Amino acid sequence: MAIREIATRPNKTVYRDGDLCYKTFAADYCKSDIFNEALNQTRVEETGLFIPKVHELKKLNDGRLAIVMDYVEGKSLAALMEENPSKHTEYLEKLVDIQLSMHKLTAPNLNKQRDKFTRKIDMSGLDATTRYELHLRLDSMPKHNKLCHGDFNPSNVIITDDGRACIIDWSHATIGNASADAARTYLLFKLAGDDDSAEQYVKIFGKKSGAPRKHVNSWLPIVAASQMVKGKEEEREMLSKWADVCQYD
Repeated sequence: MAIREIATRPNKTVYRDGDLCYKTFAADYCKSDIFNEALNQTRVEETGLFIPKVHELKKLNDGRLAIVMDYVEGKSLAALMEENPSKHTEYLEKLVDIQLSMHKLTAPNLNKQRDKFTRKIDMSGLDATTRYELHLRLDSMPKHNKLCHGDFNPSNVIITDDGRACIIDWSHATIGNASADAARTYLLFKLAGDDDSAEQYVKIFGKKSGAPRKHVNSWLPIVAASQMVKGKEEEREMLSKWADVCQYD
């Protein structure tokens, strides 16, 4: 089977080569971030969760680095939603079920969500008063150690032909609070302009998890500030409003 491109993102391209998948990074991509992503994925592997198994971190002939992992055959939940709009709610329910099954696990060697948010708030470019308020809010949040994806959305869930769910892209993985992970998913729907899915998702998450909506809402300013670090410039105004603790409350 010839090597073929299966996905492309800014600074990243994914290729399939038979049973293997090569996630390649631009030459100027931060080396420590690449190593951290590979390490995150191997640590999540150890939980027993169904994810692509990492085989090696490889330097290609052109000097780029690539994470070599199993190729998982299937369709993303995002693709299934697009192909079957009448099943949209059913797929959102499935998305939440998969997320909650992940939250039942922990991976003690992963980075702590709280530490990551602390760094991101400092790097957000927000004014000192807003950063101070965000740090106060973060310090007041319940401390949990659940496995959190950090970028959980329908594009990062592959459904195989036999119906199993495989979660991909573990570059943002941490252990921490599940409501923060849900706030991130909610925000991703909002940033994509899919307000209906955002609201439907957060209602389903609350119903299935038993967590009140206010628990997710309380994380939104923190998650928005974190997104500002590598977010798109056109999203910055919207994210600034979300990150304003006083205005949001």
